[in-house]
This record gives sequence, structure tokens and C-alpha cells, in this order.
Amino acid sequence: MREIIENHRHDLFDTFFESGNFCIVIVDQVGFISYMNESYCRFLNVEKSNVIGKHVSDVIENSRMHIVTQTGEEEIADLQYIRGSYMIANRVPLRSEGKIVGALGMVLFRDTEEWLKMNSHIRDLLLELKAYRSQLDQPNGATYSLHHIISRSPELERLKNKVKKIAPGDVSVLLRGESGTGKELFAHSIHHLSERSTKPFVKVNCAAIPEHLLESELFGYQEGAFTGAKKGGKPGKFQLADGGTLFLDEIGDMPLNAQVKILRVLQEGEVEAVGATKPQKVDVRIIASTHQPLEELIQTQHFREDLFYRINVVQFRIPSLRERKEDIPLLSKSLLHKVTERIGKRVTDFDKDVYESLKLYHWPGNIRELENVIESAVHLTSTEFISIEDLPDHIQPNPYLGGADESLKEIIERTEKQAIERAIKKADGDKTKAAAQLGIGKTSLYDKVKKYGL
Repeated sequence: MREIIENHRHDLFDTFFESGNFCIVIVDQVGFISYMNESYCRFLNVEKSNVIGKHVSDVIENSRMHIVTQTGEEEIADLQYIRGSYMIANRVPLRSEGKIVGALGMVLFRDTEEWLKMNSHIRDLLLELKAYRSQLDQPNGATYSLHHIISRSPELERLKNKVKKIAPGDVSVLLRGESGTGKELFAHSIHHLSERSTKPFVKVNCAAIPEHLLESELFGYQEGAFTGAKKGGKPGKFQLADGGTLFLDEIGDMPLNAQVKILRVLQEGEVEAVGATKPQKVDVRIIASTHQPLEELIQTQHFREDLFYRINVVQFRIPSLRERKEDIPLLSKSLLHKVTERIGKRVTDFDKDVYESLKLYHWPGNIRELENVIESAVHLTSTEFISIEDLPDHIQPNPYLGGADESLKEIIERTEKQAIERAIKKADGDKTKAAAQLGIGKTSLYDKVKKYGL
């Protein structure tokens, strides 16, 4: 009887999950695929045996399944772009004894003809929405939001959640992190999520404005204030940001005399343009960023302590790329799409060993450096896939150097595996030619291919 019931359950499972009308995927608590039905496999043009055990973001573009396992929040009727089409996706966390053990995702679509009509309609609506957003973004200057910050890292996801909590208020925010980590994206995101989102977002690069022009740039000037002053005067960054957000980028590089004047504006809520006879009230929210150790600058009297406490009400530290290496494959794919779309060259993915090399590198320039490396590789590659040879020399791994914890045997095996992979690729999969290139017998090559799972 129990066997009959189990068989009946199995039939029900197959009937529901293997239906041709929708695609289903199930992931574990960290986002690795444990089940994908045949319908989804056909749609993605993948073999079921090849996807089980892979991270969902490596199989399904724009997937949020791994994020649902982290947040525990279901996402219903979400629009998802997959293989050139917009789909409707449902994502639900799976729980056992009160703990999240995974997530179930379902992508809904109808027959091909009906779906193509619906997809075309959705494209039109999204293009229209994009146009409206573009019109709104032009006057306020903020072009990025949280969904532009791509991550799988739990630390960055926690940071995004904190941003959502503080964004609606008017509290001053200090963003800290190395150059190229994406501090400006977070500043834009805070503005977008605030009550000031329809008002201006104005950026001041504190390191780029010459000291003798800083006061007029920040506070503006009246007509005739000095020789060469523009007719009618010119508003400063504070006046332009009135009602909105002022982003003081790299505030640690701001001269001391400018720090004094900014502190007064923050304390009094008013600015006085160069040549003006009376101050003007302004209402701005301050977001500042720096890669400098401000506490040390305070000790050496290069940064005012009272200004530090004014801007440091809420502080966020943006992790460097080497601290979130699990995000490198995800970021690389996104940046590849961005670069190829901009330059118009068809390059679709990276070879597997490229991902490993990118993870091994220490990235002193962070995401900005990663984008530059990918753009260089796109220009250099002669195929649709970026190979290890397309990377700059300083990114390519030295096959004779291992990690700090690698034994001599592990270094030799890794080097041997890389050499075999490259030889097979160079020979277009012909193992006889690859063996000849390597100077070993065909049987020996087959044994090593089996050993390394190539």
C-alpha cells in the first residue's frame, strides 16, 4: 500500500512539475540548482544533467532565486528578461522547521504565438516607461538605483537593506570605501529611495575643483562679483541642489577653507553667493564619500572634526571587490553585456578558466578596473568567448606559482590541467592533435582528461 501511495505521489509530482505550460526551478539555501523541469531546460537549451549543482545565476540570466533564499521574501509576478524575452516569474522561499532550505521559482508563459504578442506589448510598455524615467532623470541628475548594484554577496545585500531603511529620511550619510567600489551608485540609490527623489541630485567632485574656484562653484556668484563674472551671475551647487540631495564626492580631498564654509551652510541652512549682500536659505540633504582615512586627517589637522561629525551621522562602508569575490562572475557577465552593447561587438561569455583568473587577482582598482579589463579583452578576442589569452598579462595567472596553501603536487596538477585544457581548445577538441602538441601519447592524454574531469 505504501509503495502504491509513493508511486501516486511521484506521478502527481511529474504531472505538476513537468507540465509544458510553465518552467520550474528549485534551488537550495545558497542558490545551487537541485531541480529544473524539462520545459525550463528546453527553453534555456541546456541539459538537465549539466545544470544540477550549478549556481542558478550561472544558468539563468537575471535570476533572483539566490536573493530570495537570503531575504526569505516571496516575489510574485516579477518581470524577468530571459533569452531575449520578458517572462513573468514567481519566486517563493521554501521552509522546513522554520528555516529557509531553498526556493522554488516558476516562469509562466503561454503558447509561442500568444507569448510573442504579449512580449512585444511588454517591450513597448517598458520602452515607454524608460522614456518617462529618462525625462525625470535628466533634471534631477540621479541615474542609478539599487538594482544597478549587482551582487550575490550577503554583506552587500545586508548593506542594500540598510540603505532602504535610512533612505526615506533626511539624515546625512558618509560612504566609505576604496576608489572604484561603487560609492556613487549608492549615493544615487539613496536619493532615488528618498522623499527628495523628484528634486535635483547634484554631485560635487571635491578633488577636481581648483581651490580658487571652489567657493564660486559651491555657493555661486552675483553679476559683477569679479572680473569675468557671467552676466546675471551663476547659482552654485548648493542652490542647484535646493530641495534635493548634494553629493560631496571625495570630501577628504576638500581644502580646509572650503570645509569651514560648508560647515557654516550645514549649521545655518543658508549660503551666501560671492558678491551677494544677503544669504539665501537652502534645503539640501548631504551624502558624502571618501576613500581617505578621515580620522587620521583630523589628527594631522587636514580635516575638520566638527565637519566630520556633521556628515558622519550614518556611515556605510562599501566592501572592496577582493572582499566579495563571489560577485566577480556575476559582475563580469553584467559588465560584458554593458561593454559589448556599447561597442557593438558580439562576445557572449568567458571561458571557465577566465573566471578563475579573475577571482585570483587582487583588484586594487575594484569594479572600475574590472570593467577596463573586460573592455580590453572584448577588443582583443577573435571569438565570441573571452579566453585567458585575451586578458592583460598582469591578470593572467603564472602557472608556476600557487596559492599560499598549495602543495607542490597541487601546483603541478593545476598546471598540467591548464596545459591540457588549452591544448584541447587550440586543437578544436581533437584529442589526437592535442596529445601531439603536448608531446604525450593519446592514451596518456585520455587518462589525464578522465583524471581532471575535462
